[in-house]
Amino acid sequence: MPLSETPHPDGPAVIRSRRVVLPDGERPADVLIQGGRIEQIAAHGSLLAGDQHLTDLGDTALLPGLVDTHVHVNEPGRTEWEGFATATRAAAAGGVTTVIDMPLNSVPPTTTVAGLEAKRKTAEGQAWIDLGFWGGAIPGNTGDLEPLHTAGVFGFKSFLAPSGVDEFPHVEPADLERALTEQARIGALAIIHAEDPAVLEAAPQQPGVHYRDFLASRPDDAETTAVARLLDTARRTGARVHILHVSSAAVLPLLRQARADGVRVTAETCPHYLTLAAEEVPDGDTAFKCCPPIRDESNRDALWAALAAGEFIAVVSDHSPSTPDLKLLKEYGGSGDFAAAWGGIASLQLGLPAIWTEARKRGHSLSDVVRWMSAGPASLVGLTGTKGAIAVGNDADLVAFDPDGEFAVRAAALHHRNPVTPYAGRTLTGAVRTTWLRGRVVDVDGEPFGRQITRS
Repeated sequence: MPLSETPHPDGPAVIRSRRVVLPDGERPADVLIQGGRIEQIAAHGSLLAGDQHLTDLGDTALLPGLVDTHVHVNEPGRTEWEGFATATRAAAAGGVTTVIDMPLNSVPPTTTVAGLEAKRKTAEGQAWIDLGFWGGAIPGNTGDLEPLHTAGVFGFKSFLAPSGVDEFPHVEPADLERALTEQARIGALAIIHAEDPAVLEAAPQQPGVHYRDFLASRPDDAETTAVARLLDTARRTGARVHILHVSSAAVLPLLRQARADGVRVTAETCPHYLTLAAEEVPDGDTAFKCCPPIRDESNRDALWAALAAGEFIAVVSDHSPSTPDLKLLKEYGGSGDFAAAWGGIASLQLGLPAIWTEARKRGHSLSDVVRWMSAGPASLVGLTGTKGAIAVGNDADLVAFDPDGEFAVRAAALHHRNPVTPYAGRTLTGAVRTTWLRGRVVDVDGEPFGRQITRS
């Protein structure tokens, strides 16, 4: 599937590091870049001949650029929430070099070819990194799926419960059956927001500032019931399905059994579910609100155990920002009512350091982080061989990452459009120093460098 095209430098360049994270492990190496791709990986200190430009990172690690397959850019239509210029600038500052944009929260949504073309036209000349797009499967648009797939979307998102925006309705069981049958026929990936509307409707709904009340309104059963129904439909239709933003560890046994039965199912989780916990969410701080919700510490530990065991193919941001007034934040004069606030976590720039901060405490390596946040997402969307690894022939999408660098998060200093994030005030470990896209520097120490992409 096509991504946006970006120019690359003409001359050869070498990036050297004593900590290059390669598919077979971490070691000292020189990486030769030519024409925007990785041409050679050689012994450390061996590539010095000719007119090659040398960047020596010393002990700063060199990682492949991250691939984030779950980002809500929201443009066109809700550009005041986010936009291609601001989202991709934040991504570059966070070491993300490829983003796949979600089909909703923009107007029009990406549920028709015309909607896809509106996205592409709007993104023209605004992006700092590579872009791709998901399509949407909603009631009544089954006939649009094959044309959208042919036009280049990476798959189709559906909600099993209300999405929060009227122009992207959720699918009922009959709609889901039709959509998955068609996606199985055309060989497309179905990506699913799995919460059950009946369970949500039956759960206690208590408005107010107490996070515990909001958590009770989105119980684990909402996820397990929805996932069970989805897996049954996938068994019947033969569709390949992917469970988005798993927050509840209670779904993991269902996924294990389905895989044992031959169902083609993968799943992802997100930095906020792996690094935050319900016990630490302050009452009224609606920057923490997302659906499904951030659950308790024991659940977080279970998600980490599943991640370590290879049960998640990806850790991706689910960057879903909005304006501060929609979050009802108290510092902006809002009520802090979790029930009424817009649900979504803004973290596109912070995913890598947030995950590394927690991962290193739990004994994980940079190779693990690369597998979760680069190689795995690239594999999910069929970009292995182009993205997701420092390997000969791949795009020279690279990140200089200081694994010991610490910084305090200031929301106002982040590059996404609205200064709202639950990580505000936290000290994170791991700093992105430079980001390269196809061999071209696009960010240095959190500041954009060069120019945005203009497609020919």
